[in-house]
Amino acid sequence: MKIVFLDRQSLAPTVQLNRPKKAHEWHEFDQTNASDLLARCAQAEIIISNKVPLGAELLRQLPQLKLIAIPATGFNHVDVAVCQELGIQVSNVSNYATTTVPEHCLALIFALQRHVLDYHRSVAAGRWQQSNQFCYFDYPIRDLTGSTLGIVGAGSIGQALATKAQALGLKVIFAGRKNGTTQHHQVPFTDFLAQSDVISLHCPLNAQTHHLLGEPEFALMQKQPLIINTARGGLIDPLALAQALQHHQIRGAGIDVCETEPPAADHPYMRLMGQPNFIMTPHVAWASFQAMQHVADVVINIINAYSEGIVLNEVVSA
Repeated sequence: MKIVFLDRQSLAPTVQLNRPKKAHEWHEFDQTNASDLLARCAQAEIIISNKVPLGAELLRQLPQLKLIAIPATGFNHVDVAVCQELGIQVSNVSNYATTTVPEHCLALIFALQRHVLDYHRSVAAGRWQQSNQFCYFDYPIRDLTGSTLGIVGAGSIGQALATKAQALGLKVIFAGRKNGTTQHHQVPFTDFLAQSDVISLHCPLNAQTHHLLGEPEFALMQKQPLIINTARGGLIDPLALAQALQHHQIRGAGIDVCETEPPAADHPYMRLMGQPNFIMTPHVAWASFQAMQHVADVVINIINAYSEGIVLNEVVSA
């Protein structure tokens, strides 16, 4: 049983990958480029791929392939429909981020709300000594208690964030669908935009949610909210967000994801890096040690189950 992990570097080196129970050949690569893909996958019965694209043309050249294990929830880099046609099982790891992502969201919110990084940088630059007193007030600090947190997406991560936020004294509202239906526990989308002091995105990226927040939506944000995105980069029009910051339509933004990762040097977000109301992290909201170790353990469990004729966590095309 030949197993190929195409992008081991997508998990931190501190994460332990136990080897499967069944006799096997293990081939591990930090990263895999398109030019190396076919050669590395040849004769593989199992492929582990976090983000390396596995399209129809490649899949049809791999008759031995029986299982693709994805050490993540998202599977849009795999042509699942062709896998079903060819009898290839595709399995992912879900519900591993219900602690790490909400905690990262709250870290971004606190850092922006209290200008933690800006005060740290100013102290490092000697501003405290220049103030000639015990403190200074260069950046406004706001308490979170009593604020309204608006959450887009009521799945496991959105619900977990809501629970943590309510424990901190925030009011939580969930958004109804943009240009769509609103269920009884949701707030109509335009009202949601107007009422929120903080907006955090936790919905899938699809045709309906692409650029969910753009120029028209930022114009409706009456309370100049913080914008937090730890979900998918394509949920926000980045140029519109940059303009919203410049025009004071929003108070700040904490961004963990981009449409293309890493972003180009001239990406609108990269031009905001010196702003006191903008923080960007490199798609690490999911990446607590505990979460990554859980992902690795589940991937090996999927492989062990497969070798025993048991299907775990299979995904199918729509």
